[in-house]
Amino acid sequence: MSAAGTPGYDRRTVLRKLSGLGIGSVVFQRALAAEVEAAQAISPEMIQQAEWVAGITLSEDDRGETASAVQRQLVGIKAMHAIDVPYEVAPAVAFHPAAPGKELVIQRQARAFESAAGQLPDKREDLAFLPVTELAALIRTRKVSSMELTKMYLERLHEFNQQLHCVVNFTEEVALRQARQADREIEAGRYRGPLHGIPWGAKDLIDYPGYPTTWGAAPFREQKRANTATVARRLEDAGAVLVAKLSLGALAMGDRWFGGMTRNPWDVKQGSSGSSAGSAAATAAGLVGFTLGSETLGSIVSPCRRCGTSGLRPTFGRVSRHGCMPLSWSMDKIGPICRSIEDCALVFDAIHGRDGLDETVVDRPFQWPPARDIRTLRVGYIPNRTPDKERDELTVLKELGVQLVPIELPQRFPANAMTLILDAEAATVFDELTRQGVTEGLNQWPKIWRAARYISAVEYLRANRLRSMLLVEMNKLFQQVDLYVGGNDLVITNLTGHPTAVLPDGFAVRDDVRRPYSLTFTGRMYGESDLLAVAHAYQQATGHHLEHPSLQVVPADPKSEVSE
Repeated sequence: MSAAGTPGYDRRTVLRKLSGLGIGSVVFQRALAAEVEAAQAISPEMIQQAEWVAGITLSEDDRGETASAVQRQLVGIKAMHAIDVPYEVAPAVAFHPAAPGKELVIQRQARAFESAAGQLPDKREDLAFLPVTELAALIRTRKVSSMELTKMYLERLHEFNQQLHCVVNFTEEVALRQARQADREIEAGRYRGPLHGIPWGAKDLIDYPGYPTTWGAAPFREQKRANTATVARRLEDAGAVLVAKLSLGALAMGDRWFGGMTRNPWDVKQGSSGSSAGSAAATAAGLVGFTLGSETLGSIVSPCRRCGTSGLRPTFGRVSRHGCMPLSWSMDKIGPICRSIEDCALVFDAIHGRDGLDETVVDRPFQWPPARDIRTLRVGYIPNRTPDKERDELTVLKELGVQLVPIELPQRFPANAMTLILDAEAATVFDELTRQGVTEGLNQWPKIWRAARYISAVEYLRANRLRSMLLVEMNKLFQQVDLYVGGNDLVITNLTGHPTAVLPDGFAVRDDVRRPYSLTFTGRMYGESDLLAVAHAYQQATGHHLEHPSLQVVPADPKSEVSE
């Protein structure tokens, strides 16, 4: 203890504590740390130097009192840092977006619109690109076995991963065991439903015992976790077959991970976007039956757009994140990436609902096929410079018989600025990495986390108060419509938790390369039944999801390096 009764600090400790408190610039921190190292105490003059960060001006008396308070805080922070906090522990604050409707006991009984089995394709490649709805019919009628599908997809994963860099780890042992069990059960008449025997891939932030969960980041490359994530367990209960852990950008950012850059199957010179990079690429390339991804701020929608897949980002609180890497406790969502919207509905039916392990999850009904006639639904759209009659998506929707309603999204909230919520929560999750100075292989996260340490609790909570106001505005909007099409809403709806479906909507040729482009539909809270009903009808009318990229097997070159 110093003569004044305060604990002593060396310069490194002070730098860390001041950064944690959000006091001053890096240059200022170093100067202040040197002074504290010599003085062994926080002085009123130091507080004055830091007032610009807080946006206030204090009196001399207030500076003295604040210096004493900060000194006490440093002691407390040091004590808190001494406690090991596992990554999966969430803070005692949860986001529960309010929406009308009662929680109900859910029943999982989704089925495809058409239950009749199709014919087994002549070409093996055509089989690989069939949607789950058709694969399920072939398996149910035993025209193809789960083992045949599993071996085919494992072979394709090995062949095309050399180009796409979408696989972190193969799960062949468990896949063959699950496929064998599925075939035995189906042969015995114990058919579990449309996912029974279907091979799938998990974004590698989803825990499955016996295999690493790397989070796409070099510091966690060998990490093995004992949990089975709730979504993985529910798919296992549905009879699905796990064939691979798929790539994600390091700690859920972008498409670059410790294995390189995951590629877009339509243009392998281009990244697949992220962070559900491997999930979208593997689905588009016909390497799996379906996949799971996650989204905090675009990580399902963005790679689906790039790779031409269909995806569902569910309502926040619909699907448990237990056993999945946290990034932002109040924004993370798990959802399916598939070849068709109806596939998304079948997968969503299997994974949604309360598990007692993720406190944000509620039970709300979901029905597929939907009971409501889509011609009774009001679909909003955002007017733009293109006349309505020249907009292809509005023409299709009008032909489907929905009521089109012009709308305007809330404009008065600085949604992009409010993403400091994500920055602050992510910085808290990975606080240990920042304090240890770990930066390699983490994409842009380190600089974001360092900056986030200067976000005060007051501003974090202010952003969340604005978030509550934004949610009210969005719920008012949904009094006018049941869902809406398009809109630059990715940040808004990830903050409010509204669900979005994304699907391919055509192709554009640029530099002699044909790439897909996409369309989104956004629904009311817990309104996935209506949302997917319209998206499915639109997809059936346009048929763009039936096209797939052509890939050629490229022999592996052991001397080659993955270009970034």
